[in-house]
Amino acid sequence: MKKILLTVVAFLTLFLTLSCQTQKNEAVRGVWLTNVDSEVLNSKENIVDAVKMIDELGFNTIFVVTWNKAMTSYPSRIMKKFTGVEIDTLFNGRDPLKELIEEAHKKNIKVIAWFEFGFSSSYQLNGGPILEKKPEWAAKDVNGNLVTKNGFEWMNGFNPDVQNFMLSLIMEVVRNYNVDGIQGDDRLPAMPSEAGYDEYTVNLYRSEHDGNDPPSYNKDYDWIKWRSSLLTDFMGRIYDSVKTFNKNIIVSMAPSIYPWSEEEYLQDWPTWMQKGYVDLVCPQVYRYNIKDYSSTLELIVEDQINKDNLKKFYPGVLLKVGDYYPDNEFLKQMIDLNRKNEINGEVFFFYEGIKKYPDFFKEIYKDRVVFPELLN
Repeated sequence: MKKILLTVVAFLTLFLTLSCQTQKNEAVRGVWLTNVDSEVLNSKENIVDAVKMIDELGFNTIFVVTWNKAMTSYPSRIMKKFTGVEIDTLFNGRDPLKELIEEAHKKNIKVIAWFEFGFSSSYQLNGGPILEKKPEWAAKDVNGNLVTKNGFEWMNGFNPDVQNFMLSLIMEVVRNYNVDGIQGDDRLPAMPSEAGYDEYTVNLYRSEHDGNDPPSYNKDYDWIKWRSSLLTDFMGRIYDSVKTFNKNIIVSMAPSIYPWSEEEYLQDWPTWMQKGYVDLVCPQVYRYNIKDYSSTLELIVEDQINKDNLKKFYPGVLLKVGDYYPDNEFLKQMIDLNRKNEINGEVFFFYEGIKKYPDFFKEIYKDRVVFPELLN
């Protein structure tokens, strides 16, 4: 009997040890790859060099820009028909998305298509070619003006036609490319809280509120919640559409920090997680000192994601914006804090920043990890 008991104890000890090692050796260690302030996507040679560096530094996931400035980084039949511009003009005659997928997969690096601009039609172009073609798609503020926030002009993400357009782009990529996942960020699904005063949305609100107009104060709590629920419903449509085509494709989101994300952009992403609409969430924990980073991380871990979903959480970390780079000490403090919270990886914005820290990443990521099983 004693021998049996000792055998059982030994087996359980081994099982727990292997389980811990498995968890420790799984993580998302990712980097966003842009076409702004970066030339990686401008040639096949640049892509090969970038993937080589990303692999050598220990990363296993690339979130590559696929949609911004009303253009795609792949030849799009949808955009060719809509605006006449098949692909970002920088990439004419090529298919950077396909090139990147091929190179990354050679090194077992995941590629997630990042629809950066989401419902934003343009940046400082008064709506750009999309709203020129479809002026009825414009988001409107309480004064009837085109919604513009931080330089970005917006389509009306509550409008079913706009939603169908955005979903068609996502599914065009999912159907035609061997991507490992898709990702929205703080513009998908999102709308500035100043929006919602267009004819379609006002009529929808009236139909559900005894004919009453929506509040003129755009930060009214119930008005915020009503509009954010519309975006939550669309988040569910994205998830269901992708999974119906291929259940193994990861649906990822990189929203701003809650509750600011909902107050300013109507993104109630903790609810998305609760409803099972997201496989991988990378909130933009972009902070400039460890005190702020720590308090934000604690808020997310303790209050906004339940324990069952913590395995799907990998914080977005700011590595470069303009001339800003975090110093090595601050960078290590953030990573150490993630590990203290049993978060074994992170996603960095953006690729050009990692080139400043090659020795740092080679050391911090010297123990290689595999991409985690997120779909169970």
